[in-house]
Amino acid sequence: MEDCLGSDDEYYYSDQDSLDGIENEDSDPQWIPPKGTTTKVITKESLLSAQKEDLRRVMDLLFLREHHARTLLIHYRWDVEKLFAVLVEKGKPCLFSEAGVSLVEHEDLDPPLPNSPVMCAICIEDVPSVDTTKMDCGHCFCNSCWTEHFVVKINEGQSKRIKCMAHKCNAICDESVVRNLVSKRHPHLAEKFDRFLLESYIEDNKRVKWCPSTPHCGNAIRVEDDEFCEIECTCGLQFCFSCLSQAHSPCSCLMWELWTKKCRDESETVNWITVHTKPCPKCHKPVEKNGGCNLVSCICGQAFCWLCGGATGRDHTWSSIAGHSCGRYKEDKEQNAERAKRDLYRYMHYHNRYKAHTDSFKLESNLKESIQKKVAVSEEKDSRLRDFSWVNNGLSRLFRSRRVLSYSYPFAFYMFGEELFKDEMTKEEREIKQHLFEDQQQQLEENVEKLSKFLEAPFDDYNENEVMDIRMQVINLSAITDTLCQKMYDCIESDLLGSLQLGIHNIAPYKSKGIEKASELTVCWVNKANNVDKDLRLHCGTSGGSTEPEQPSGSGSSDESGCSSRKRARKGALGGGFFDLNLPAEVIDKSDS
Repeated sequence: MEDCLGSDDEYYYSDQDSLDGIENEDSDPQWIPPKGTTTKVITKESLLSAQKEDLRRVMDLLFLREHHARTLLIHYRWDVEKLFAVLVEKGKPCLFSEAGVSLVEHEDLDPPLPNSPVMCAICIEDVPSVDTTKMDCGHCFCNSCWTEHFVVKINEGQSKRIKCMAHKCNAICDESVVRNLVSKRHPHLAEKFDRFLLESYIEDNKRVKWCPSTPHCGNAIRVEDDEFCEIECTCGLQFCFSCLSQAHSPCSCLMWELWTKKCRDESETVNWITVHTKPCPKCHKPVEKNGGCNLVSCICGQAFCWLCGGATGRDHTWSSIAGHSCGRYKEDKEQNAERAKRDLYRYMHYHNRYKAHTDSFKLESNLKESIQKKVAVSEEKDSRLRDFSWVNNGLSRLFRSRRVLSYSYPFAFYMFGEELFKDEMTKEEREIKQHLFEDQQQQLEENVEKLSKFLEAPFDDYNENEVMDIRMQVINLSAITDTLCQKMYDCIESDLLGSLQLGIHNIAPYKSKGIEKASELTVCWVNKANNVDKDLRLHCGTSGGSTEPEQPSGSGSSDESGCSSRKRARKGALGGGFFDLNLPAEVIDKSDS
């Protein structure tokens, strides 16, 4: 669904420029996504590039080889900033030991001859030294045992962090050794191993997630700032980055999960059955009482007491059942029934309004085509009014505000109910906050309905003065609804959720221009010695097991200019042009050589 909106100033001055057609969104500045978006789309082609970018930062800072840098990043879930923070706080030795990276490679002062036998501590057999492999931690075993160990770990799904076979050794095996040994006997497992390493950038990275589109578009989304945000992928799907469900603010992820489950499972219908029926003690089917007598008979023939649900005989009087006594009448049963009935009516109240606004949103989504025809007819008229961008802006604001209004009802259902925040607020505090929220909700609802009414008006049949009046109404109502939406979000974040002790409820911030559209990732593989890395070098030094960095596979030559993921790739590579991220790594290597 289209959801790009303009700011208040843009609404008042958008008609100074001509609009060639409502479908020509590029000509309207309100429909252009903001520059410098912090959300990036990672395609299959740019996945390797995105991974190399983070690898290069760690390799340049710590002077590590690529597989050591990857081991560190996988351990810290590809959070480069957290890795740097641990480096500053605990130092390089602690950083390496926690991630399983050997500080110093062990070298034999008197290495065995190539054909001399060496006993493998795993299989207890003598094998030629050329058929053994020693890891960075210093442990040496035969290639056959290493290979079987690697195969088992890859099949178990632990290939991203395969530890040494030695007892109590936490060192991570060199991925190049794993790849070489496994590929000789099981080429398909070597490919699986490489795929796991590549996809770990997405699977283990809290800033990167797959787009939840169905069927899957093959894209992943990377956020730079807050993970509680709503994103639009290049495939057109809008979703919550935190829980990967549809965009649902101002509902929190937990509220939306509970709401969808309640609607999907029809839990309130089940609740009604629980309150108004009793299970038969014999066949366990629900039985509804249709008379005043407390002796109830099921269709299976079993008689039972309605008060306690116990099986009985059929002999009874108006006051008692023969051979059965369940004590006095308990008032809490009546209270439970009334409470369940009240909860059902409360749910129906919020669900009906949520569904009504959701249905209105679906119907209003069809307005764009009809408005396009109205604009085309109006532009053909001999009139001074030639700019109809206010229609686009008003329609976009209507979509955005209608959706906010729709999801505000599930939010209110849980915010002011007893299911989540029973012990967080007193009854008086809950009533005050509920009145405050409902006042804002009512104001937003009134203005959204007015905006919908004016946009649906047949302005193509109106004269020029009437069109100007509608234009001013739409512009003003668009600005008002935007302000009311922002105030509602501020109220939720500050006055409602912000005052709670539990910090598990976070909502995506309100954005006036709508849900942010993710842009294609642009990465150039160059030396990224930015100011942060320089400061870390000065603070931590480069001693303590440092190793000369190796060039990442497929990284090509690097210049001294540097290029971050938020900037365009600079010239000076691949013959003076830009990096083509769609090219395979080996093609770039050949071009650089």
